[in-house]
Amino acid sequence: MSNLPFGFGLPDPDKRGDNEPSGGGGQEQPGADAFGQLGQMLSQLGQMLSQAGSSTGPVNYDLAKQIALQNLGGTGEVKLGFASGASGAASGDAGTAVRDAAHLAELWLDSATILPAGATSSVAWTPKDWVEKTLPTWQRLCDPVAKQVSGAWVEALPDEAKQAAGPLLSMVGQMGGMAFGSQLGNALGQLASEVLTSTEVGLPLGPAATSALLPANVEKFTEGLELPSSEVLVFLAAREAAHQRLFAHVPWLRQRLLATVEEFAKGIKVDISGLEEIAGRIDPSNPAAIEEAMSSGLLEPQTTPEQQAALSRLETLLALVEGWVDVVVAEAIGDRLPGADALRETLRRRRATGGPAEQTFATLVGLELRPRRMRAASALWKLVGDQHGTEKRDGLWSHPDLLPNATDLDDPMEFAEHLGEQPADDLDPIAELERTERAEKEAKSADEKPAEKPEDGDSGSKD
Repeated sequence: MSNLPFGFGLPDPDKRGDNEPSGGGGQEQPGADAFGQLGQMLSQLGQMLSQAGSSTGPVNYDLAKQIALQNLGGTGEVKLGFASGASGAASGDAGTAVRDAAHLAELWLDSATILPAGATSSVAWTPKDWVEKTLPTWQRLCDPVAKQVSGAWVEALPDEAKQAAGPLLSMVGQMGGMAFGSQLGNALGQLASEVLTSTEVGLPLGPAATSALLPANVEKFTEGLELPSSEVLVFLAAREAAHQRLFAHVPWLRQRLLATVEEFAKGIKVDISGLEEIAGRIDPSNPAAIEEAMSSGLLEPQTTPEQQAALSRLETLLALVEGWVDVVVAEAIGDRLPGADALRETLRRRRATGGPAEQTFATLVGLELRPRRMRAASALWKLVGDQHGTEKRDGLWSHPDLLPNATDLDDPMEFAEHLGEQPADDLDPIAELERTERAEKEAKSADEKPAEKPEDGDSGSKD
């Protein structure tokens, strides 16, 4: 079964984090191990309850942040090249390396796109920085999911049960917020230890106009590539800078991406009738039976037609963003970096095999992205640029209606040929829209204006 989305997963006792106790080296008896797990659960429950009063929303983000940072407790303590210092904060060398790489990347990108630089600052983040800086955006993405799931359980209760529960419903909401917060914190902690840039997920997670790389993670990513860390850093800086140019100078893009994710999340529906079947399967004396019933898929949310439409739009838009970045960075770097082609293919495979960003995003928001569309989008942007030039290629971002759709990704040649048949004026939809609105206002004003009556004694004009 696929990964359950945010709020539906159960913790796997066989997958402990690095900071969790191991239970005594595996020599304990089953009974002792069970009591040990119970003790851990009670300890974690006490910690969660102590945080309950600090959050009123559907997700306890204070708890999520605490768990994520706790899981990253050892991150950055080992010096890896230019990556970080012993304090866990990005060292001066790391910050200088990132700024130098970003400056060089921006110079190269100037000749590959008409979009100017979009980042006003280039910074080196530690994994802990990434958690703190991106949490506000994760809150926007996860809140609709948590609200839908929590609301489904409450709405499923009979009216008599709701009245009898009374204040207990508030406590149930707090417990749900803590459960969601715990799941989010563990997921973000894992993702923060592996993500390379602030835009690797394909969404603008970080603050606007801030280009950010995680040198410690870049250093780990570089191991085994047989490429200099500085070369990898420049390549990733170019990808981050290209994303920032797009998000900064295509004003509708950021809002459209995040709004589409929210639209998908709000459509989540839970079939509560599955609870009756699960109840019949559960043997209270057998914990394994409970886990098996809960993981059977009966409570897995079903994708509605509205969600499928939102998912299709999001996949296409993300593919267009990633494809454009892929093509622009390749053109900007050219032969300047000997290992650029190998890096380009490595990152493509990282996305195609469902890297940490893909998996975490699917778990938290319930979306499984399809990176295969990125290659089709890259081919389309490359073809449009070769046939019509950089200005017309990048001008397609001026309005969402001008962008290729999912059908165009299947046949980029037809899209490029059709684009060549359109006059250049068609690439200014805003001006056309303004002209249309102005003409409509003038026509409406003329209809509402009363006809002027001639004054007495005025016989009209004499010709």
